[in-house]
Amino acid sequence: MRAPHPLLSSASCGYSSRRRLSLSLRSTSIGVFVKTLRILSCFLALASTAAPLMLCAATPNDEFPWSQLAANSAIARWPDGRFVPPAAPWIWNYELGTLLEGFDSVWLNTADPRYFRYIQNSVDALVAPDGSIPTLKPEEHQLDDILLGRQLLFLYRVTQNKRYLTAATFLYDQLAHQPRNAAGGFWHKQRYPNQMWLDGLYMAEPFYAEYATLSHHPDKLADITHQFALMEQHARDPRTGLLYHGLDESKQERWANNETGDSSEFWARGIGWYMMALVDTLQYFPEDDPGRKQLLAILARTSTAVSRYQDPSTGLWYTMMNRPGQKGNYFESSSACMFVYALAKGVRLGYLPQTYSTNAERGYKGILSRFTSIAPEANFSLTDTVKASGLGGDPYRDGTYAYYIGEEVAINDPKGVGAFLLASSEMETAQNAKLGLGRTVIVDGWFNSQQRADAFGQQVNFHYKWNTWDQPGYSLFGHIFRNFGAGTKELDAEPKFANLRNSQIYLIASPDNLDKNPHAHFANAEDSAQIAEWVKSGGVLMIMENDTSFANLDHFNVVSEKFGVHFNSVLRKHVIGTDWEQGKIVIDGNGPIFHRPHTIFVKDVCTISVSGPARAVLTDGDDIFMATAKYGKGTVYAMVDPWLYNEYTDGRKLPAAYDNFAAGNELVPWVLEQVPR
Repeated sequence: MRAPHPLLSSASCGYSSRRRLSLSLRSTSIGVFVKTLRILSCFLALASTAAPLMLCAATPNDEFPWSQLAANSAIARWPDGRFVPPAAPWIWNYELGTLLEGFDSVWLNTADPRYFRYIQNSVDALVAPDGSIPTLKPEEHQLDDILLGRQLLFLYRVTQNKRYLTAATFLYDQLAHQPRNAAGGFWHKQRYPNQMWLDGLYMAEPFYAEYATLSHHPDKLADITHQFALMEQHARDPRTGLLYHGLDESKQERWANNETGDSSEFWARGIGWYMMALVDTLQYFPEDDPGRKQLLAILARTSTAVSRYQDPSTGLWYTMMNRPGQKGNYFESSSACMFVYALAKGVRLGYLPQTYSTNAERGYKGILSRFTSIAPEANFSLTDTVKASGLGGDPYRDGTYAYYIGEEVAINDPKGVGAFLLASSEMETAQNAKLGLGRTVIVDGWFNSQQRADAFGQQVNFHYKWNTWDQPGYSLFGHIFRNFGAGTKELDAEPKFANLRNSQIYLIASPDNLDKNPHAHFANAEDSAQIAEWVKSGGVLMIMENDTSFANLDHFNVVSEKFGVHFNSVLRKHVIGTDWEQGKIVIDGNGPIFHRPHTIFVKDVCTISVSGPARAVLTDGDDIFMATAKYGKGTVYAMVDPWLYNEYTDGRKLPAAYDNFAAGNELVPWVLEQVPR
């Protein structure tokens, strides 16, 4: 049994509406010498781009949370994602894909541009300007090669650079030609005929689902469901509920059971790959897709089995899951991180019951206690990650217990670090999710229905929408809501009480004028009455206006004036070029919404006049920029700008002094608190 590494115990801290715990995100140095290991505590590190943290697993230097400490160390250890010796060939590989999945989560939780640049530089080193992938060998048909395609889609969505979409399309076409067994399951690799491995579900299915959704092919979701169901049908053991690592449908391999075709052991990381694949794929399944219910049921069964084999004293899992304490068996770090990630994300997104958060918390505490260490200069390390385990091949891997426990175990394996980043990013916001569980936030697609042609030739709504990841989108804003446990949807129909009644928050941003949308839908008295009825019953209405050159004020005042808010047809905060100071608004942190100071950026805005129930909450001189109103059981929040769209929150454009993203992390919990319980 491997000895535990120095104990670094975590401390939890809960959400409070009057206190926001925040993290330093802009510091370029992590050079803090750790003189002693001590009991860790929750912390408050003031910085311009800080975001609140509700479950604080504080690190010994009290400057960075674990996700950022690990990410910063990875950047220093593996510049541009390269983790092979300088003279070694560097090729397209799934280990980098796993590492960068972790970096995605850290960037989304921080909006720190360093993490985005790391992702982009790592991918750019392997993708040619024309979108080809020189080191990929398509004739090998390896599902492992598909995983890094998720980063191509991520970069395409954010940058709209078609280089990335070209490369992603090539991988998607590869899947269309992937060999399949007689039941329709993907072969894991060309050289492994008729074999399905648990690993392959994570390598292929989340990418497959995202690309199919992006390219308007929901019909492909049935095939994706089939891959998961087929693996579970054949590989799940009815006694333990665990899944065997591999399946050979032909039953010809020496490692395969003569009757079932299954391998003989339950390898923890294999099941971890499968669970992560489930939670990452489900987010692309519409609620009415028949496969969604099927995948949720598979996730529930797998989570039950995994939780049953969680060690009661450490919160961890043995690498051979059903053989606790057997000679040579050991607790393995990457699988624990994968289980924690899948359970915590499953709870946050409503896929799993809240009870599984306890399993995730116990597992994460065990990870920090046994597998993490901090060297001088805050250099993070993760121990006890098995480098690789497979089946068949040359030399032959027979899938026995002796084989699995004999595989090499490494420190700072990129797969393990990537899984740790994913687990940490989830756990650092785990308590947030309790605030918004069961709440739905609808973004308007009626008053702002501007469209553009996407890369697949279809007209799609894009302006201030959750699914828009480039500059005019609200993807990061939506991510904040989802981090707090709320669901996000879009309403493209005229708002009526009937189609608002099952949501708790309705966000309207920059209602169209005719200059921006010749088919604009103008608000009218009936819209005002319907929305007011919904607010009165307990709804929270968010209005993010704009100036008259970009948005309609006159017609929309019919709605806002119902609550004592009038948007004035004036121009303030006019910004020319990069004269950022002209758009600055200072928030002192002493108001009803914001309890920490912020400096936010807006550009070309109107102002507000208040009456009746409305009250000003943010002013600059004589100008009112933000107001709130109570109306019946509900609440209205009004702002003169859609100030939380990606261009001004993702950290890639504004100077570091502006912290719209951090301010959004204070606004969202305030909004959720206004929903009547």
